[in-house]
Amino acid sequence: MHTRVLTGITTTGTPHLGNYVGAVRPAVLASKDPNVDAFYFMADYHALIKSDDPDRIEASRFKIAATWLAAGLDPNASTFYRQSDIPEVPELMWLLTCVTSKGLLNRAHAYKAAVDRNVEANEDADAGVTAGLYMYPVLMAADILAFNANKVPVGRDQIQHIEMARDIAQRFNHTFGREFFVMPEAHIEEQVATLPGLDGRKMSKSYDNTVPLFEGGAKGMRDAIMKIVTDSRAPGEPKDTEDSALFTIFKAFATPAETAAFADALRGGIGWGEAKQVLFERVEADVAPMRERYEALLSRPDDMEDILLAGAAKARAIAGPLVETLRDAVGLRSARHRGAAVAEPVVTKPVAKAKPPRFASFRDDDGSFRFRLFATDGEELLLSKSFADPKAAGALRQTLSTVGGTAAVIESQGDHVALLVDGEVVANGASYPDEVARAAAVLRLRTALDALAAAQD
Repeated sequence: MHTRVLTGITTTGTPHLGNYVGAVRPAVLASKDPNVDAFYFMADYHALIKSDDPDRIEASRFKIAATWLAAGLDPNASTFYRQSDIPEVPELMWLLTCVTSKGLLNRAHAYKAAVDRNVEANEDADAGVTAGLYMYPVLMAADILAFNANKVPVGRDQIQHIEMARDIAQRFNHTFGREFFVMPEAHIEEQVATLPGLDGRKMSKSYDNTVPLFEGGAKGMRDAIMKIVTDSRAPGEPKDTEDSALFTIFKAFATPAETAAFADALRGGIGWGEAKQVLFERVEADVAPMRERYEALLSRPDDMEDILLAGAAKARAIAGPLVETLRDAVGLRSARHRGAAVAEPVVTKPVAKAKPPRFASFRDDDGSFRFRLFATDGEELLLSKSFADPKAAGALRQTLSTVGGTAAVIESQGDHVALLVDGEVVANGASYPDEVARAAAVLRLRTALDALAAAQD
């Protein structure tokens, strides 16, 4: 049985080590499990609660998409999308809002913290508190419940939101008399659920205490690590590992043997400056290869857009039918279900079908027969192998016209993608610079094959 895992990152600012350790890395690892149905998204609606700078929102969405892909997320093995590309999410949020008690939202940590700050400053309790901040838990519940996720990887400070999503789901199920939603569970890596920042508090953009993941390159990361606050113990004096931000961050990246060696060095009196350098070198060993992929991705936004739109289509194929069922459950039904008299037929003009992808056959100089597959926009997607018999080439064309994108066997081979039938490569795509560009090509090819199959119906 597959377990559906869902998580995301709010698209404000740029990703830091805490985002990577607490969300991105465990998500990518989970996506490689054949028993996991992985859903990962950029929470750009949530970002609007925290930022009113459109340029910052736009840039952050771009950088976070590149971060997830650079960290190893395979868009063909998971569903990777932007929250704002799924209109079912805000619709579901409203349906959930209508069964959510105000008392539940009053207890949300973020709202209570804002109220407490206002009271301490002798301000009105709700000064500066937007409805967006107040309703944040319901939007998060909609993100999760739209896909009936079983597990949600979160930091320990986010556990309450998962509990609230469960409360809201149970209330909806009870109100409308069916088990529409499964109960999601928080999933936490105990040792690295919350990474400390430069000042020892949780690493957070809100505290301005982060260590950048990619921004500023290796120098930017090293400069930040050197600013981590430590105590006044001099070189030669034993250092405590229990309350050390340096040690906690190191442990999140190191093997058990490396962690033990670093702990021994701290207890043995290593100077804080030297310890910070050791930490930087260990983190950089993991981050440097990802940073190289990240920078390459930033130069090719079109490939990322293809991946995100394909992911949104996959996500909506699941959220759409669920929300349609919920609309019916709450009474937002079509009048047709009431058995009304049949109205006079309305004469409408036929809607022209979009042109499907096309094949183009040709004969090589050596007399063999081949064909190309072109997308609707004219992009060449495949070039077939050579056939001595034109009927064999035609048979393969017929097969490709009906197989559909889901059933097609498509692999990355070297710098290009290949299409296989019965274990044999029968056609190849163009060459691409890296695995992300090839992943985007695979998604375009599957979309084209789906369109061809649909045209045969």
